[in-house]
Order: sequence, then C-alpha cells, then structure tokens
Amino acid sequence: MTIPSPNIWHWPEWYEVENRAQDVDGAIFRHLRGAVDWTGGAVADVGCGSGFHLPVFAESAATVYGVEPHPPLLERARTRVGHLPNVRVIEGSAEGIPLGDASVDVVHARTAYFFGPGCGRGICEAMRVLRPGGALVVVDLDATAHPYGEWMRADLPQYNPAAVEAFFAAQGFDLVRVETRWRFPDRESLRGVLGIEFTGKTASKAFAQTPGVALDVRYRVHVRRKPAGLEML
Repeated sequence: MTIPSPNIWHWPEWYEVENRAQDVDGAIFRHLRGAVDWTGGAVADVGCGSGFHLPVFAESAATVYGVEPHPPLLERARTRVGHLPNVRVIEGSAEGIPLGDASVDVVHARTAYFFGPGCGRGICEAMRVLRPGGALVVVDLDATAHPYGEWMRADLPQYNPAAVEAFFAAQGFDLVRVETRWRFPDRESLRGVLGIEFTGKTASKAFAQTPGVALDVRYRVHVRRKPAGLEML
C-alpha cells in the first residue's frame, strides 16, 4: 500500500527548499559511505521523491534506480537526472520494487515508508532485491532529539520512538544516530518548510523558538545486511 507523503506530494517546491537546507555539512552521506559501499555497484533509492539524492549515489555507483510511486514526482525525478546515463527512475513502491531478485547492492530509503511496525512487507521486498552481502539503509528523523523531535511528538502523540527502535532492532538492524545541521537561505524559507512539516500551531511555535536560519536535527540510520551466500531470506 502506497503511503502518501503529505509534505512533498502537496508542496514539492517547498520540499525542494527543505532538501537543499537539510544536512548542509553532509554528515549523513559521510556516515553512509563509511557504513556501506556502493562504489561500482547498484543502488535503489526507494521513495526517491523528486530524485534529490540520486546524483550523489550516481557519482560512484555503476547503476542507480530511483523508485517512486507518485507520478508527478516521477516526472520531477526524471527531469533532474535526465543527463545522468547511469540513473533510471521507475514507478514502484517499497512493497513492490520493480527489480529482479538479487539485483542491487544497496537499498536506501530516507524518511520514506520505513517508519517502524507495519513495514515488514517492505523489508522483505528489500531483502529480495538485495544481493548477498548487500544492505538496506533506512534513514529517519530521530524524534527523541530536541528541538525537532519535540515538535514531531507534539503533532504525533501516538508515535512511540522507543517502540520503533525496538522494532528495527528485532528485525536485525544496527542503529547509529547522526547529528546534522539544517541551514536555510532566509527566515521565510525556514517558515515555509516548518509549515509543510508541522501543524499550524506547532509550526508557529517552532519558528518562534528558532533564532536565525539554522536548526540542529538528529537522524537515526538503521542498517540491515543480507547474509552473504544466501539468495533469499
């Protein structure tokens, strides 16, 4: 089942501003390059949205697949990477990745679909398309870290970060927390992005609590490897 992304589906222009502001120091990709190696291999970016991260993978991967279920975002992603011969954007979802068994080395999903309990079918699908020794990498916001996590929990009182982390641990994922810095070009850009991520009340509070144009935001990076020598799990 495709889970709509209310931010990027409804406000893709503002989400582009957000993508450009996120992790301006490159901490997440720096960590990923040390944790998994896609050099000369194949990467599937599941829920790739408008394809913002595809060019980064394409710098060193032999083949990159952007997998996205929402047709307007598919077109944006294809436009973004049209000049890159080793990138292909295809329609699909986390539960239905249109790639063959054991065909990629890394499945990457950033703030897309894999939000804890209920995503088991997507995990199984990722394991299917991974080659032995490959890795599923799930990057998500850490709702235990202030101030961003506090704003998240205000809007999602039913969200239990401890339960989510316990779920991933039980599924065999490693966990590393990565500190990042978001930096916006101006205060209005900050206000606009907060407005697509939170309810009006929480966005107003977040804007008032954020001096200047920068935010400290922590992520969780979960990694599960497919055992070498096994074709399927």
